Amino acid sequence: MNLILPIVIFFISVILIALLVKYASRIGLVDVPNERSMHERVVPRGAGLAFVSSVFLALLFFDLDYLLRYYYVYAAIAIVFIVGLWDDYRDISPKIKFIFIFFASLLLYLNDIAVFSLGVYFGYELILPSWLVFPFTFFAMAGYTNALNLMDGLDGLAASISMVIFVAFLAIGLQYKDELLITLSSFFIATLIAFLLFNWNPAKIFMGDSGSLALGMVVVILSVKALEYITPASVLFIMALPILDTFIVMTRRIQRGISPFQADKNHMHHFLYNVKGDVKYTVMILTMMQAIFSIIGYQVSQANNFISLILFGLLFYIYLNLFDQRLKRRKKGETKEEYRARRESQ
Repeated sequence: MNLILPIVIFFISVILIALLVKYASRIGLVDVPNERSMHERVVPRGAGLAFVSSVFLALLFFDLDYLLRYYYVYAAIAIVFIVGLWDDYRDISPKIKFIFIFFASLLLYLNDIAVFSLGVYFGYELILPSWLVFPFTFFAMAGYTNALNLMDGLDGLAASISMVIFVAFLAIGLQYKDELLITLSSFFIATLIAFLLFNWNPAKIFMGDSGSLALGMVVVILSVKALEYITPASVLFIMALPILDTFIVMTRRIQRGISPFQADKNHMHHFLYNVKGDVKYTVMILTMMQAIFSIIGYQVSQANNFISLILFGLLFYIYLNLFDQRLKRRKKGETKEEYRARRESQ
């Protein structure tokens, strides 16, 4: 690996993001607050255009052989990046996003980046039937790409969580001397460090779907690649927080009798922000939580899948009850009936 490349990517990212902050309004890349926003002012968005492009530009000019060797990986990232950028401009439908993610997943599947096994249980490996490999891989890639997108709700949150995940996969890549894990992780660590200089609260620019969807695809590519060395259960821990957040939110929506896909403000970051009212505190707490999960995932990378899955399930149950927007104290002078009615309405 060329150790100079991450440094080059960092500086290209800084330059491109700074230019985008200055000219975003002229090219129509601004985020106007709405009822689901956590900010109250118009902010430039679409920083993914800068920090994802910086990776491609650096490889194009400084390591074209590497880019051609892993063309299918970077082509898949580019496909998802393009639909994210399109959404930053036009607010396209989820259906169109899934179509693009489908073709990105198909390209990866045709080049053997897919989920073929769910691990070993009681001495038997649970190998997916050949007809199920691509549908399962597509479901996992589409699900996680959108899960990380949903985490992009506070300044610096999605980038910080992604960086922690990339560091974990970088450690696995270094341990097993896997070129793709090392390079892809280090490139996006470098570009996210540059982005956080502009996105840390108060943010000068948001990453937009061009950034969050592309990052989600990068994470899921790394996770599938890492399955060559570690167990599926440990991968769940390494990329845990977006998964837990999505499952918890969807479970709560079903409990309230509404569509699990209906947007709301009941994510983990909403809950913590409502408790403390501090963006930086919320982001740091959630980032540390992800770091703990990733460390656990790295430590149990060779442990029994069944035991690891039980542990993950227990943590899901704990978080399901811990991050419950309905956990509010009775107001002074409020009767039990009024308190119950208020909880049920939330």
